[in-house]
Amino acid sequence: MKRFIDIVVISDVHLGTYGCHARELLNYLKSIRPRVLVLNGDIFDIWYFKKSYFPKEHLEVVRRLLKMAAEGTKIYYLTGNHDDLLRKFDEISFGMIHLRNKLVFQVNGKTYWIFHGDVFDASIQRARWLARLGGEGYDLLIRINRLVNRTRELLGLPPVSFAARVKKSVKGAVKYISDFEDIAIQVAAEKGYDYVICGHIHRPQIRKVRAKNGREVTYMNSGDWVEHLTALELIHGEWSIYQYDASLFEASNSRFQMAEQDPKITLLYHEEVLPSNNGTLTFDLL
Repeated sequence: MKRFIDIVVISDVHLGTYGCHARELLNYLKSIRPRVLVLNGDIFDIWYFKKSYFPKEHLEVVRRLLKMAAEGTKIYYLTGNHDDLLRKFDEISFGMIHLRNKLVFQVNGKTYWIFHGDVFDASIQRARWLARLGGEGYDLLIRINRLVNRTRELLGLPPVSFAARVKKSVKGAVKYISDFEDIAIQVAAEKGYDYVICGHIHRPQIRKVRAKNGREVTYMNSGDWVEHLTALELIHGEWSIYQYDASLFEASNSRFQMAEQDPKITLLYHEEVLPSNNGTLTFDLL
C-alpha cells in the first residue's frame, strides 16, 4: 500500500557513483505517491559519471521518476553542483517535470525557499578542483565503508558510518556545516522567508531558529541517499524526516493515510540568475 504524501524533498542521490543507494531509493519511491516531488540537486553525479558504471538499479530509479510524473506527480528538478551542467537549460518543462535552479512557494500562508545550497560553499565557487578532489576521497571512503558494513552484517554487528565520524571528529568539517546552515538561515530571514530547505551537506535536519533580525526561520535539510538515506515529507501539514530502514520498511508503509484537508500551494516565483516571467503559477493539492 502506497503512502499518500503532499510534498517530498530528496537530494544528493548521486546516480552513477558507487556510493549511491539506488535500490533503497527505488523501494522508497515505489512506496509513496506524492503530489509534489522536489529533487533538490545532485540527483545525477555528472562530475564522476562513467559510461562503464550505471547499474540497472540506477536506471530503474530514472524510470520510476518518469512513471511517477506520468501518473500525475508534479516533479521539480533543482540543479546542484554535481549536476550543474543542467543549469544552462534553466526554466525548461517537460509535462509534469520542471527543471529549475531554485523555488519559492507557499504552503498554508508560509513562504518556502528551496535550493541545493552549493552557492554558499566557497570550495565550489572559488576552487572547484579542490571540491572535486574532496569528492573523490569521499566516494572512496563510502565504498570502503560499504564493504566494512557488509562484513559487520555477516557478523551480526550494526553498520557504522565512517563519513559521519570524520565530520563529527574534524573541527573544520563541523564548523563548515555550522557556517553553511547559519548562512542559509540568515539569508532566508533577510529575504522574509519562513522556511529554507537545502541539500548539499548530506546532513538531514529540521530545526527552528530565530535569526539576527528577529525573524523565526525553520531550516530543513533533506540529507542524502549515500550515507543517511533520508527524505523530507509533508504529511497532514507537518514536516518530518523519513529515514529508510529495511527491517521496518513494510511496517512503515501502512502507517499513514491521506489527509482530509490538503494544503494549498502557490508557486510565487523562481529565483534565478536571469529574471523569470512575472506570472504566478497556482495549483491545488486536490
